[in-house]
Amino acid sequence: AHGYLQLNVETYGGGLWHTWFDRELTLAGSVIVKQADGSFARRLLFVRRPLMRVPSLCIHLRTAEEREKFAPNKETHLAPILACAVSEALNADKPSASSLGGRHAPELLRVIGEELGCAPGDVLDFDLTLCDTQPSATWGLADEFLSAPRLDNQLTCYLAMLALIDHAKEAPPSQPDVAMIALFDHEEVGSGSAQGACSTVMSDALQRVSSCFAPDERHASVEALSKTARRSFLMAADLAHAVHPNYAEKHEKEHAPKLNSGTVIKSNDNQRYATNDATGFVVRELARLAGLTVQEFMVKNDCPCGSTIGPLISQSTGLRTVDIGAPCLSMHSIRETVGVADVENYLQLMKAFFGRFAELE
Repeated sequence: AHGYLQLNVETYGGGLWHTWFDRELTLAGSVIVKQADGSFARRLLFVRRPLMRVPSLCIHLRTAEEREKFAPNKETHLAPILACAVSEALNADKPSASSLGGRHAPELLRVIGEELGCAPGDVLDFDLTLCDTQPSATWGLADEFLSAPRLDNQLTCYLAMLALIDHAKEAPPSQPDVAMIALFDHEEVGSGSAQGACSTVMSDALQRVSSCFAPDERHASVEALSKTARRSFLMAADLAHAVHPNYAEKHEKEHAPKLNSGTVIKSNDNQRYATNDATGFVVRELARLAGLTVQEFMVKNDCPCGSTIGPLISQSTGLRTVDIGAPCLSMHSIRETVGVADVENYLQLMKAFFGRFAELE
């Protein structure tokens, strides 16, 4: 429109959308392509060069009200610019949108084809997201902060995998416990999908694992599942809200987690978090045994409270559950910030959980 080629996009979850303006953006995700032998394959895509930008409206064209409160319309103000009309004219001799199915801009399909080494017509479908091109970075006088996109909750996923891998290397073959991590999709939109926390993924995993240890007798697997659920313990790990120095009034003064001060135990009597006295104690004791610090968080009575998949899984499986997380600033911004020391603390707490939980039982 108006001499620009733009893409229609849909927002996901509750983002801080103003942070997406005036940044060089690109695309990443998965693509369904047709291969030379006629079969179909799902390919991963990450375009490493800047492709798009969502420019701000200059201050001179804003009303006084718009200057006071930046509230972009998600339908009309977040469409990124991909190209200028001149670029379209230069590519006029290339296949039209109708020859490529008509569902997507041919210029976009050409970029995808070039990145994957296939013809644009072989791009059959995709699930792509806009993302920032700025690399992750440590900063601060002592490089004590880490800023990156999607720390909530890919930081937890990455550290959980590291902890499980290290545990598998170190655990004796005779260890009776089964250590497991479960990584779910769609937590930001309610978890109601086939791969979300409200699906059967966790209960199916518990059933299949517990049945491996059940005797070959009638109803034995059902009893094994029941015992397994009652003996098991779940850490619902998601990032936590660190106190913001410019908005300290948003935190209860005795529950204001700080960066680089330890993993946070999250509690809420209205069951927005699944922590109770017994499960919180387990984490505090594990931290004491491992020489780690932990912090506490409860939301103020006059502030809304977020939630996690902890209560959802606890409710559906009966697992004892605690909600924890590394403290984070700018949650849901295009770039979030955690403390460098908290990354190591978070990892060591997970390793202590895998390696020493049996001692507390």
